[in-house]
Amino acid sequence: MPILCKPAVRVPEYTITMEQTLDFARNTHAGKPQLPLALRLIENTGVQKRHLVQPIEKTLDHPGFEERNRIYETESKKRCPEAVEEALANALLRAEDIDAIIYVSCTGFMMPSLTAWLINTMGFRYDTRQLPIAQLGCAAGGAAINRAHDFCAAHPDSNVLIVSCELCSLCYQPDADDIGSLLSDGLFGDAVAAAVVRGRGGAGVTGVQLRRNASYLIPHTEEWISYAVRDTGFHFQLDRRVPGTMEPLAPVLRDLAAGHGWDAADLDFYIIHAGGPRILDDLAKYLGVDRSVFRHSWGTLTEYGNIASAVVLDALRRRFEEGPLPTDATGVIAGFGPGITAEMALGTWVDGTTHHHRVHPAAEAAPRPYAGRIS
Repeated sequence: MPILCKPAVRVPEYTITMEQTLDFARNTHAGKPQLPLALRLIENTGVQKRHLVQPIEKTLDHPGFEERNRIYETESKKRCPEAVEEALANALLRAEDIDAIIYVSCTGFMMPSLTAWLINTMGFRYDTRQLPIAQLGCAAGGAAINRAHDFCAAHPDSNVLIVSCELCSLCYQPDADDIGSLLSDGLFGDAVAAAVVRGRGGAGVTGVQLRRNASYLIPHTEEWISYAVRDTGFHFQLDRRVPGTMEPLAPVLRDLAAGHGWDAADLDFYIIHAGGPRILDDLAKYLGVDRSVFRHSWGTLTEYGNIASAVVLDALRRRFEEGPLPTDATGVIAGFGPGITAEMALGTWVDGTTHHHRVHPAAEAAPRPYAGRIS
């Protein structure tokens, strides 16, 4: 079965604290009647620090949609390769061993996708499959894991690279002063992440062996999280009902686990999208688990903010760095985003340093030929 290896995560060098965010909000939106509520909501996010791709002075400026998208392209090309190289090393693979690249991002636009640039620049094979995903927002991290799982299930000897590039600060709109916009200004951060899903094989690799995945759309909620695309770029729109979506989604997670013979309230690890504090608190409540089981997601939220599709990869990185789990420990990965969409996966922990009986012997053979590896 496919193994999701340890992710690599990079955050930009510029930072902004909660205190700075509150000060900027007070100065920029002084006198607005909704400001006191927005300040309270930002304080309640628990986001202590976020990383930005530009200094705060440039972040607060709006040079126009064209210039912002140029910055997105420049910065994504600057920052993704390092994460990709580390993710490949974590998977004990080289660029030429990758059969497909899934690129997820909702904060800028490129055509061709960054996948083409990565292939031409980093030594990936020219027959590498490309799958860019742009419109699943924060759910795209979970979706990328699931589509990589599906690809490896269809082509068992293949390997898939996932790349997430979320430069949320490039979507800041200085003139937007509704509650949803002000809250998002204090919640979202920038990050780049990458991870590899290895197909059959992988001696010595520790990771999450992907067992089952599922998607679910809450009916008639497609307007609750959305972009309005205007002359000034992407305007994030957030409905006040979004935090309440964990009540209908928790039973879906329980059913997914039950269908695999597991109890969703009794798993060994939980990698959950950190959309905000109420998302995590409500899901803990409706699953019947202690909020501490989401500690890796809380860590991402506190230190990086909501980094969109990269959240689940960063939370998983934190799970890896916390220390080993017993082989066959059970867990769930779940991302939530526009739709309202949930992308969910079940997996078991594999300790590649001590259990090689799961590994396909082909992993230790010479690299396969360049051509014709996937029909």
